[in-house]
This record gives sequence, C-alpha cells and structure tokens, in this order.
Amino acid sequence: MEEKRIAVITARGGSKRIPKKNIKDFCGKPILAYSIEAALESKLFDEVMVSTDSEEIAEIAKKYGASVPFMRSEKTSDDFATTSDVLQEVMEEYEKRGKIFDVLVCIYPTAPFITADKLKKAVLLRKEKNADQVTPVVRYSFPPQRAFVIKEGRLEYQYPEYRLTRSQDLEAIYHDCGQFYVMNAEKMRKKQSFEDTIPFIISELEVQDIDNEDDWEIAEMKYRRMMNQCS
Repeated sequence: MEEKRIAVITARGGSKRIPKKNIKDFCGKPILAYSIEAALESKLFDEVMVSTDSEEIAEIAKKYGASVPFMRSEKTSDDFATTSDVLQEVMEEYEKRGKIFDVLVCIYPTAPFITADKLKKAVLLRKEKNADQVTPVVRYSFPPQRAFVIKEGRLEYQYPEYRLTRSQDLEAIYHDCGQFYVMNAEKMRKKQSFEDTIPFIISELEVQDIDNEDDWEIAEMKYRRMMNQCS
C-alpha cells in the first residue's frame, strides 16, 4: 500500500535575534518559500502544511502553496516548546480530522538549501533501510577532538589524549544540519523514541546555521553558489 506522507514546516512568529526571520527576504523571496517550494516540487506529499502562530506567516505560506488548516496553540508557541511538541500537536490535530500519515517530514522554515531531490533521496533512504528516522548531517570542518578550552587565560587541549594525533587519523564527527527530518509518523504520534536513525550526509557548502545577520549573508553567498552550480 502506498505510504501517506505529510510535510510539516515549523514556522513560529516572534524571532528575537533576526526580526521576522521566517519570512525575511532571502535572495529575492521570503525564506519560508524555499522550504514550501521544495516540498511541493518533490511531489512526495499528500499534505504540505505550515504550523505557525502568526497570521502574517500563514498568509505567506498559503501564497506559496502550503496549507494552514489550523493555527498553533499557545502551548506550542512559547520559547520552551520543542519541535517534538509541535509535531505531536500537528499529528493529533490531523487525527481528529480523520487523517493518519505513515511518514512525517519535518522541514525548518529557514533552510533554503533543501531541494526536492534531497527530500526524495532521504524519503527513499528511510524506506529502503526501514529506519525510524533519517537525519541530514554535515561533517565538522575541523576535528572536535583537537579542540581547545581556556582556563585561567591559558589554552589547554580539551582532549589531551589526541594532542599528537594527526587530523586525518581521527574519527569523523558529524552534526545535525538543522534542515529537515524524515520520520516514522506513527512513532511520533505515539510519542515513541526513534532508536534507528540513518544519516543523510550533506556538503558543508550547502549547510548554514542562521542565527544572526552575518550568518544570513553567508547563507545567501552559499545559496547563490549552489544555484550557479545547478544552472
């Protein structure tokens, strides 16, 4: 039987570090639009929705083709709500409407490097591996094992046992890209843990945390580079 899939784009209003971050102009259109367009272009989903507490964000989401069937509750709109809290609320609301999904893809609203192709590959990977979750990751550009800490104004190796180890001999360490997650929807709905997670490795050139204006500029430069390579 064909899987039923939903893409949930989590776009809360009220960003403090970058005002209106989720709908700020990024290379010519609201940054939220990139996540919506990638999800729609992939043709993977029975539903592409935006979970938000902001009427302004909701209107922009609808303009670019996403649905906003309900607004986010106060409980999942404060600074303490987790992504899991938001997704569980979404699953519960759809269940009330008689809609049950097999695959849940959580997409962040400030992730312009997401493409339809990446989403398709990640969804296929989860299915092929029968995994609970697929998480995009990127390799640390410098080995964390060689990190310094500052104590009383002096540099010390955080892990002195690796002081003389060549960088190329150290195990590669990865971190979450903060772009999207492909999940077993039933486990999310039942609040079960994801014990089997598969990595989806992404180039550092297509990953950028966006927490301040400098990050924003770097992300735009990386995005333009990615688009030039694709054209």
